[in-house]
This record gives sequence, C-alpha cells and structure tokens, in this order.
Amino acid sequence: MSILIDKDTRVVTQGITGKTAQFHTRICRNYANGNNCFIAGVNPNRAGEDFEGIPIFASVKDAKEKTGVNASVIYVPSPYAAAAILEAVEADLDLVVCITEGIPVRDMIEVKARMRKLNSKTRLVGPNCPGVITPEEIKIGIMSERIHKKGRIGVVSRSGTLAYEAVGQLMDLGLGQSSCVGIGGDPVSGMKHIDVLRLFNDDPDTDAVIMVGEIGGSDEEEAAYWVKSNMKKPVVGFIAGVTAPPGKRMGHAGAIISGSKGTALEKLAVMESCGIKVTKNPSEMGRLLKSVI
Repeated sequence: MSILIDKDTRVVTQGITGKTAQFHTRICRNYANGNNCFIAGVNPNRAGEDFEGIPIFASVKDAKEKTGVNASVIYVPSPYAAAAILEAVEADLDLVVCITEGIPVRDMIEVKARMRKLNSKTRLVGPNCPGVITPEEIKIGIMSERIHKKGRIGVVSRSGTLAYEAVGQLMDLGLGQSSCVGIGGDPVSGMKHIDVLRLFNDDPDTDAVIMVGEIGGSDEEEAAYWVKSNMKKPVVGFIAGVTAPPGKRMGHAGAIISGSKGTALEKLAVMESCGIKVTKNPSEMGRLLKSVI
C-alpha cells in the first residue's frame, strides 16, 4: 500500500502547455513505468491539441468526464493558480498537488474558504511544494526519482530540500520509503503534518515516519500532540531554523517566528515531550530513524 497516490492514480496536468509542466509531466509519465498514470492536460486555449499523445482539454471537468482522472498537478503561473486549484476542487478530484509558488496569501485564504463551504473531499498538497512520490509506482511533482526506492518509511516535510536530504540518508542506510510527501511551507496551504501522519498511521506498509518541520506557525506542535495520543508507529523529527532570528522570514513564506512562538527550540521541545525522537542536526535524521526501528 501507500498513501495518497499509487499505480492506479490517474493524473491531469493543469497548465500542460508550459515549459516546466511539460518537462516534469514527461519525466513523471516515464517514471510511472507504463502504468498510464498521466493521461490528460488542461489549457482552455489549446483544447483539442495534445502533448506527446496526452490529450489537452478545456477544463478539469472535461478531462475527468472524458478520461476518468482523479488527481491533478498544477504548474499554472501564480496569478492564476488559485483559480486552477478551485477548478480541480469543483471537479471533485481526490487529490490536487499544487507545485506553483508565489500564490498570494489572500488567494489561498479564498481557496480554503471555498473548500470548506463545499465540504470538499479533495485533498490539497501545497502550494509551493515538491509533490508526492510512492517509489517505483508513481510520482507527482518535481522531486528526483533517483534518490527514492520502495520501502517502509514514511517522510513528510515542509521543506523540499530537507525531504530530499532525509530520503538520501535513508537510502544510504538501505531504507526505502512507502511514500514521501512535501507539503510546502506557505502560511496558507492544504494538508498539514497531522493530516499526513494520520494516513501513515493507518497504512499497514509504513513502519515509521520522519517528520521535517520549519520555524513559524504551530502545525508541528499540533501534530506532536496528536502523535502522543494516537500514533502507533515511531516518529523522528527535525525542525529547520534553530539559529533563525525572531521576526525575520527565512526561506518559505510561512517560516517566520513571532516572539517566543514558532521557534525551532519550542517546536523541538513540544515534539520531544510528546514522544517524538528529535535531533537538532539534519545530518542525523536517517541514523536516528534507524535507531528507533
């Protein structure tokens, strides 16, 4: 098993006529290894055309009706990306992965409000994220498939770069991954650590989890309290930004601390008190994980 995506997932690329979208759609389709996962694209101005055999439709709704897609990946430019998310949500897809960065916060607030009003079943990963991969089955996003192999460790991270680092360390130790989810670090986003941890907890093919967070907000603390009461599997944690000065944005738009709230040390302390094994050294994530399994 896996979480969020597998060989049966059927994906539509929104913004498929863009250079970046075409580059990554081609790589993802090849990685799916003949599973025929990437089967549609959307550009309202290019409907009826195709990209390397992938038909292009005017809307996500059209793509779903004609091909049966149940997931979307979005490479639409930031001024239009929120509308693209809502288009996929209103088409009632199971999953939307938004790679686009720089979406205005107000736009994402409106997206989240609309999703609540619709009581939407759609799971949103991102925006400003590397995507999701179930090794040796399917990847949706921009991560390098070469550093992943199938296994039984789950990875969830706000930072794409640190997700790659965690996976690289696991690979060096001979440990593969069940799924890896880059949730992105924007202040208003879709799935949080707690949402992904719930899925890993219920996945019989995940034995343990690496959870990577950043300064800013309280998502990691909320996830830690949930772990303490509910998680049946070991979790290892790291928080980026131990030396970040208060009030200064570091990296992601959401990585900003205010006063004593949202600091790396505060998050690590809460996580440790909730039974999560933590490290202040990013190079120790893999070895720490191996020690708990």
